[in-house]
Amino acid sequence: MRSGLLAGAFLAALAVTAAAQARPKITGISHLAVYTSDAAATEHYYTAIVGAVKASDPENPQGVRYRLSATQFVEVLPLPPDAGINRLDHTAWNTVSAEGMRKYLAAKGWTVPAHVEKGSDGSRWFAVLDPEGNKVEFVEPPKHPAAVVAPNALGRHIIHVGFLVHSREKEDTFYRALLGFRPYWFGGMQEGKLDWVSQQVPDGHDWLEYMLTSGPSGSGIPANMTPRALGVLDHLSIGEVSVPDTYKALASENRLEGRHDQGPKIGKDGKYQFNMYDPDGIRLELMNFHATEKPCCSPFTAEDPAE
Repeated sequence: MRSGLLAGAFLAALAVTAAAQARPKITGISHLAVYTSDAAATEHYYTAIVGAVKASDPENPQGVRYRLSATQFVEVLPLPPDAGINRLDHTAWNTVSAEGMRKYLAAKGWTVPAHVEKGSDGSRWFAVLDPEGNKVEFVEPPKHPAAVVAPNALGRHIIHVGFLVHSREKEDTFYRALLGFRPYWFGGMQEGKLDWVSQQVPDGHDWLEYMLTSGPSGSGIPANMTPRALGVLDHLSIGEVSVPDTYKALASENRLEGRHDQGPKIGKDGKYQFNMYDPDGIRLELMNFHATEKPCCSPFTAEDPAE
């Protein structure tokens, strides 16, 4: 009898351990956090041009959120004195359980904080560093997030974020092997050259793009990276049904200000895109949800995100 009770207790303990080590779902992008050296210019860009709604920042009292939907936004923080050429603070991903994700990463040997943070809006989050030292947040949104009314927003769905990556193999140990991100597409400016590698979240269709090149296709990241070049790599993308139509609306409403492309173009992935830049150089890419031409280099291996 006693041996049966001990066996039952042992199995129950194993079940609890397995549950604690199960990875909670990662459902999509939460936000991109960037720095500003001119808060007024940045506010004008994200509200008047992008059409996001300005809100307070439950994570950082010095920050501001520019919201596109109830669960996606751009977080803007004051430029720290030690930022160097970097204008990106972190990327952030939505998960169903911040505490569960923290325990999962800890069980896998990853360095995590002692506890999750709690926001006044009911959100929970924590941050870690990826293999190349990039700050990554995992955010559990509030159970009942406040609705966002943004009639002038260029879009309401951030479909991907990207940043400078030196080693695809090293980053894959975290995003693919540990977190379960799935291949989506890869390509380059020239056939046979690898400049970009995209992988979707394990439980949704938003994706992360490794930016492996600055300069000639396949040449890698130069040691003398400039802030302007880094801002091209560090970016977010808003999904569009039709980038050409959105561009026409921007032009007709006199919202084409600052640095931007001359017009829409079809990228190597076969999707229309149009690039704009915030006052500190972070790129915002408007991108069609679906390709209109056959992509170069590789096929899409997962479903596209939707509006």
